Amino acid sequence: MEKVFRALADRNRRRLLDRLFGTDGLTLAELCEGKAMSRQAVSKHLRVLESARLVVTVWSGREKHHYLNPVPLQEISDRWIAKYARRRLSAVSALKDALKEEPNEPT
Repeated sequence: MEKVFRALADRNRRRLLDRLFGTDGLTLAELCEGKAMSRQAVSKHLRVLESARLVVTVWSGREKHHYLNPVPLQEISDRWIAKYARRRLSAVSALKDALKEEPNEPT
């Protein structure tokens, strides 16, 4: 999980992930289009993302296609977000139940 946090810490890598979210299966050349980064810089960022399992690559002939892998992000959500949200949702649910039980008094 530490590799995922390190990979997400960089703005350029987050932008690459956003591009893959919008259009999955892009090649290196397609990922470089419209970017101020060099091809080598994009390759370096992709290696970090692959190491963190956030990007999966599939070879198609001579081209390497990059795909977003949402599993590590879901693991982070399950571990760090969902457990805290559960507590708040339980409190809201308990409040809702308590309000339903109170008799309505005319004003």
